[in-house]
Amino acid sequence: MLKINKRLIRPAGRAIADFDMIREHDRVLLGVSGGKDSLSLLHILYQLQRHAPIRFDLGAVTVDPMVEGFDPSRLRPHMEALGIPWFYQRQPILERAMEHINGDSYCSWCARMKRGVMYATARREGYNVLALAQHLDDLAESFLLSAFHGGRLKTMKAHYRISAGDVRVIRPLVYVRERQTRDFAASAALPVIADSCPACFSMPTQRQHMKMLLSAEEKQNPGLFKSLLASMRPLMKVSTADN
Repeated sequence: MLKINKRLIRPAGRAIADFDMIREHDRVLLGVSGGKDSLSLLHILYQLQRHAPIRFDLGAVTVDPMVEGFDPSRLRPHMEALGIPWFYQRQPILERAMEHINGDSYCSWCARMKRGVMYATARREGYNVLALAQHLDDLAESFLLSAFHGGRLKTMKAHYRISAGDVRVIRPLVYVRERQTRDFAASAALPVIADSCPACFSMPTQRQHMKMLLSAEEKQNPGLFKSLLASMRPLMKVSTADN
């Protein structure tokens, strides 16, 4: 088993406790894209499953949007080595997007479609919790996007129940910085799959602009993300609304 830096696992464990994310006998299904964040969370949950006082089951699901160049085959031996059930779902999301998108970005449409596939997989396989790997940087970017472009104070929820009521969604990395998952994935030589979606490279996105804005500001204010977390914490609490 890979040894995880305490600076990575401690904030994840604290978030799980603070937001009551994992409960006794939960069956947790982790959405694994193959990126550094989801693979880092996979190993955090794997270690917590073995050492935390709460007993829970752990599985993983990967949604293949059938984009040329995306090959998640390297994930299979990694999951088998860990002994984690892995559900591989192929869906022609990019093809459907070309037919159905109307005034929406491909990235947001794709995310909703993937989420629907993960919900369906959780139901079919008997998992009651879906874990997603968005981290503190993602929440900060969403917070600024909502304020700047939507006129609302809003960000991703740390833990909520979807509108259908049968699945809870958790984000154990809400206290973790992106650079922490990047460093862990590199040091542990995780089988990271590079993002190969052509839509992601077609033009700079608003989210990328916010990432650059935050990076520039943090150079002047090292405590930026600590302040942002304090501001966002009330917005991250449990909600019955899907997010």
